Amino acid sequence: MLRLSRPLHLLLAALTYLLGASIPAYLGKPFQPVVFALGLAGVLLAQAGMAFLSEVFRSYNEPLIAGETPRQKEILRNNLLYISVGMIATDAVIAFIIHLNFTLTLPAFLFLLSSIVLVLAYSIPPFHLANRGFGELILALHIAYVIPSIGFLFQAGENSRLLTILLIPLTMLALAYFLVVNFTTFPDDQKYERGTLLRRLTWERAVPLHHSLIAFAYLAFALIPLFGFSLNLIAPAFLTLPFAVFQIFQLRAIANGGKPNWKLLTSTALAVFGLTTYFLTLTFWLR
Repeated sequence: MLRLSRPLHLLLAALTYLLGASIPAYLGKPFQPVVFALGLAGVLLAQAGMAFLSEVFRSYNEPLIAGETPRQKEILRNNLLYISVGMIATDAVIAFIIHLNFTLTLPAFLFLLSSIVLVLAYSIPPFHLANRGFGELILALHIAYVIPSIGFLFQAGENSRLLTILLIPLTMLALAYFLVVNFTTFPDDQKYERGTLLRRLTWERAVPLHHSLIAFAYLAFALIPLFGFSLNLIAPAFLTLPFAVFQIFQLRAIANGGKPNWKLLTSTALAVFGLTTYFLTLTFWLR
């Protein structure tokens, strides 16, 4: 059950939420610990609910756990369905509690609604975008854009230009990471006919897309001073640039026929997205 919740996605969601919640303090907004805790619980429930729902509607020819019987699979599917519905309902209750006690602003409400919409669109028919080649994009948007926006809006109440220009390149790095994961699972994706982004694009298109996402992400970070913000504020994001270059080098070598080291590649891609988020979060909390 724990594995099916995709703990790594939950960790990344918690990290990006921390980033979003760290920016209002830098902008002079008072920190609200109760709202912070409730919001963190809500986004983690939404992310876990997305993972569980996607397992509920996974293709029947693909096992949920190794060595399961048809009866065990059916019981597990039902349990996951009940748990995921409960998680999404609890997320809605948390939003209502925040509205009653701290006033939920319209932008915060819209991002909460978009979170639930993305969870359902990713997971359930007739949309089931996780199996239509858009799942990685939905994951990147939810974890790297919607969740930190919720963290920010719960503290600040209204949107900020700084938040938007930070999250766009961060979402590119997140999508690059999920695309790398597609490369590592490609044989199984072919076997079970999963509709991943890589299978939709093919290797020939996915590799240059991956490189472009990383290049544009760091270019976007470099352009942030043009919007009136200090380069020193964004500089920690460039600490991961060597890892990003190494990530491109690894995938380029594999695409040219080199022997793949999937664990190293996925670890590098995770470090680029995760450490960039962490360094930015630490910068805003310390300031």
